[in-house]
Amino acid sequence: MLATTLKIVRSGFESDPTLTPADRTRLMATLRNGLSPQIKPAFPPLETTPRLIRRAEAARRYSCSIRTIDKLAASGFLKKRKLPGRVRASGFLASDVDALIQGEGIA
Repeated sequence: MLATTLKIVRSGFESDPTLTPADRTRLMATLRNGLSPQIKPAFPPLETTPRLIRRAEAARRYSCSIRTIDKLAASGFLKKRKLPGRVRASGFLASDVDALIQGEGIA
């Protein structure tokens, strides 16, 4: 980060009455040095987060019709998932669809 940018940020911190001098020092050190390795991101990476996809997206991934996806769900190859507080199913787990495409879901 450029020294001029750090000066601009420092002046912004100094004009904020809610920041204590210790907070300003800590924030400036973080800006200069980057985040320490002990600080974890607030959200997990997208690869590990389960993702719901709709019927149309599942059909596009499987290269078939929506009706075929409905038949796969009715036969038990795909499990319909619901969002919390919902009555009707809203989609399928992307990992389930990918496993079916790779042949892992078929017995």
